[in-house]
Amino acid sequence: MRLTEAIEAAQTFLTHSWEEGEPLMAVDAELITRRGQILVVPYNAVQYLASRDARDMLLGCPPLLVDLDTGHIAYDGIGDRYLWREAVLRGAG
Repeated sequence: MRLTEAIEAAQTFLTHSWEEGEPLMAVDAELITRRGQILVVPYNAVQYLASRDARDMLLGCPPLLVDLDTGHIAYDGIGDRYLWREAVLRGAG
């Protein structure tokens, strides 16, 4: 998976995860990093990304992890740590 495809997939994941009453979320393209075959994709509220005002920032937004080999996307939560382990086992860490 190319980087641009992975970023688009992450934004689509956020869009599909959105529920009415929640703030709109978007990928924070300035802070995306790559760790081997894992793309670490931070995100936050659209309002914060437009203003960069800390008062608009939402807390508790773990980055999305996009596996560039498989295209799998998950939140960087405790249950998703297997993505890091798999990346290390593949020599990406």
